Amino acid sequence: MIAPLLHAPLLAPPLLGSSGIPVDPTAPEARRWLQEELAKAPYEAARPTWFDRLSKAFFDWLESLTAPSGDGLGAWIPLIITVIVVAVLVTAFLIFGLPRLNRRSRLTPELFGEDDRRSADDMRRAARAAAASGDWSLACQEQFRAIARSLAERTVLVVTPGTTAHHFARRAQAAFPAESVRLEEAADLFDRVRYLDKPATEKDFRGLDTLDGDLGRISPGVLQPPAAMVSS
Repeated sequence: MIAPLLHAPLLAPPLLGSSGIPVDPTAPEARRWLQEELAKAPYEAARPTWFDRLSKAFFDWLESLTAPSGDGLGAWIPLIITVIVVAVLVTAFLIFGLPRLNRRSRLTPELFGEDDRRSADDMRRAARAAAASGDWSLACQEQFRAIARSLAERTVLVVTPGTTAHHFARRAQAAFPAESVRLEEAADLFDRVRYLDKPATEKDFRGLDTLDGDLGRISPGVLQPPAAMVSS
């Protein structure tokens, strides 16, 4: 009687339910229980993240760059070019990418009393569109905003909430003293058009557009860390 028992197939013990009674689940139930078990926090935490997968793919790619077995410099050229390109891309990102992101992140959305998150180029395009339709008042407002946002993007000035057109003009005059008169006239025009409903002319818009272009070509006279513009 012992020999037959030794050769009998081993059967997995049945699962026990919460009451201690053996449970024999069907295949769909067993699959569902397994999915529920794997969805628990310890299993989820053990799964590789997107950064883990990206890092593994990068290092696998590096390992694939084996040294060429051929003789002569020609066999090494593809590997040398690849290494140089990667080094240039990383360097360019560190030098140009991060500072640009930091500059844009410091820009405040409020500009002369309005929540305006557009870039200077976006405002210039809006000004040209208004000018094309003959709305010179709107064109002048958009163009003046473009001037202010452009200097903020260049980190020449910081336009903080509550800054008025004349506060901006006075701060800009410190950086561009040769343009003091035109900056003051531009602030007067902005206030006159926006708050007094005085109509602007094509000549007014052309003057602001020229000022914007001239400021873009001139380096600030005083190079210093940007300071918040406050009312005086």
